[in-house]
Amino acid sequence: MPSDHETTVLEVDKKLLKELEGFGFPLARAARALHYSGNGSLEDAINWIVDHENDAEDDEMPLIAVNIEIESPQPDHMMEEVEKKAQEKRDQAYQREEEEKKPERNREKVLHRLQQRIHAGKELLEATLTAAENERQRFSAARKAEKEEVKRARQKIRQKIEADKVERRRQLGFPSEKPVTLNPSKPIVQDKMTSLPVMTITKAEKMRECLRSLRRNHKEDDARVKRAFQTLLIYVGNIVKNPNEEKYRKIRLGNPLFQDRVGSMKGGIEFLELCGFEKTEGGDFLHLPSEKLDMEGLNAAGSLLRSAMTNPFFGLLGG
Repeated sequence: MPSDHETTVLEVDKKLLKELEGFGFPLARAARALHYSGNGSLEDAINWIVDHENDAEDDEMPLIAVNIEIESPQPDHMMEEVEKKAQEKRDQAYQREEEEKKPERNREKVLHRLQQRIHAGKELLEATLTAAENERQRFSAARKAEKEEVKRARQKIRQKIEADKVERRRQLGFPSEKPVTLNPSKPIVQDKMTSLPVMTITKAEKMRECLRSLRRNHKEDDARVKRAFQTLLIYVGNIVKNPNEEKYRKIRLGNPLFQDRVGSMKGGIEFLELCGFEKTEGGDFLHLPSEKLDMEGLNAAGSLLRSAMTNPFFGLLGG
């Protein structure tokens, strides 16, 4: 290596020299690096500079001449390698940056999904509450309509009961429940024993009292009483349906079935007599003469019997 203050003639590659200067190396240092590395490649020159960075050579040492005609044997290849390495470094830097940003991006994605779920949950909750409120209103309206319908039905039933009650009283010959003044044309009969006024008892009331008596006299055998009422209703019903049939208006008193169901029960024959039946001269039959048929009275008797059969307290509580 030349000594200090010695003029040196260096042979260098013009292109490589410019490239080294482009990297920021002084001209003298770049020229020496190319000269002493044999002008082989840019990489060899840089390696020489690195290896001799502590040498005492003066970068300002004068140069006599620089041969710029020497060409680098593989300049393009070296540039490609340098560019390739630079690109690799840029790619690595980009990958590191992407890796550093990846957790943040993941957090943003998770947050976005969470916000979407919260929004969807709110919409679902609002829809559920709206549907529940609509269902409550529909149920309330249906309940209100049902109550109104029940109220109307009960009112109709009460009206029907009242109408049936008035009709039964009319059929039985009872006076209206509304208070009425006594008809002065109907005299009050004085009881000789008590001197108290007693109203005339109608036939329907006598029939009713007869059935009450039958019930009270046999209250320990409710099934037998009910069977007696049913049998009497059959007798009365057959006559009402077939008033011209003689066989329905004649009952043999000795008939075992009649005796078991009606004849042996106190009040049974008396009820038939109130319906118009009469005992024959020999006492063997009960007979209802055609001339004594009272269809209104028989219908009233049928209504009384049906009432006695359906009212469990008939004759027991004065009903």
